[in-house]
Amino acid sequence: LIDGLAAAGLTPTVYDGVVPNPTVVQVGEAFALFTKNGCDAIVAVGGGSPIDTAKAVRILSANPGPITLYEGIGKVAKAGAFLVAVNTTAGTAAEVTSNAVITDPAAQVKMVIIDANIIPDVSVNDAAMMTKIPAPVTAATGMDALTHAIEAYVSVGHHVLTDFSALEAIRLIAAFLPRAVANGADLEAREMMAYGQFIAGLAFNSAGLGMVHAMAHQPGAVKDLPHGVCNAILLPVVEAFNRPHAVARFAAIATAMGVDTTGMDEETASTAAIVAIRALSEKVGIPHGFGELGVTDGDLPTFVAKAQKDPCAGGNPVALNDDQILALYRKAM
Repeated sequence: LIDGLAAAGLTPTVYDGVVPNPTVVQVGEAFALFTKNGCDAIVAVGGGSPIDTAKAVRILSANPGPITLYEGIGKVAKAGAFLVAVNTTAGTAAEVTSNAVITDPAAQVKMVIIDANIIPDVSVNDAAMMTKIPAPVTAATGMDALTHAIEAYVSVGHHVLTDFSALEAIRLIAAFLPRAVANGADLEAREMMAYGQFIAGLAFNSAGLGMVHAMAHQPGAVKDLPHGVCNAILLPVVEAFNRPHAVARFAAIATAMGVDTTGMDEETASTAAIVAIRALSEKVGIPHGFGELGVTDGDLPTFVAKAQKDPCAGGNPVALNDDQILALYRKAM
């Protein structure tokens, strides 16, 4: 990529300090480099972490700092520098969404920034660039994409267009994620996962997410845990709670995940969806609970308070009180 830019007569400045769960520190460093070198465009290469960092730099290129000013929905006045997102995971769909998630270590919170002005101008997905992703990362990012699709499908903001995208994403991910995890060089599986995560992004970009993401952001921020793993652990737990409030939708999810629902009533089929989610998570090697990752019961009350304030919570098909959220965290331990 650098050679290609140079061949085109451009002199790229490289920032390679992005870490998983990028923080305001990396955003500040990248923006300082952007400013120092007089850059006028951004090319982000990687998964959600570098792309979200690039989105934050884009904000600061045309709007006053600090980046913490933009937590929430619709606070970015100007789009900023031209942004190309080259995605290499499947995935967060950061290359196509209006979301960026940046950790504020001081507040121990993942800031969710949602604004149409941060959607990349150009997005690129090339399955051949995804074949070297390690199996655990493939599993975690794939389950993140599945979470996007399922939460979008049952969100209070869903509509006909998002339903089409979400269900097809669920079908593709359920069918091809195990293959991509088992054999990273399986190009068909990688390509189908690239499509699946992309259309899951289209779905949640319009329909929104839910309590899985709201709850997953908290251990991710406080314990620096992989976002996809946090989502995967919580997905069957939270959706088992949501299921009675969206029985027909979970029955459709079961079918999309490959469950033979012939002869089942909606109640039985909807329960089968939760079983299928758990089975897929187990098959691709997701940890069984947060206890394996260093989370303790003493961490949970702080998680609860922050989850209630997370912008994603409002999309859940049913509102939860603090006691219910705490109970779900405990089930996910």
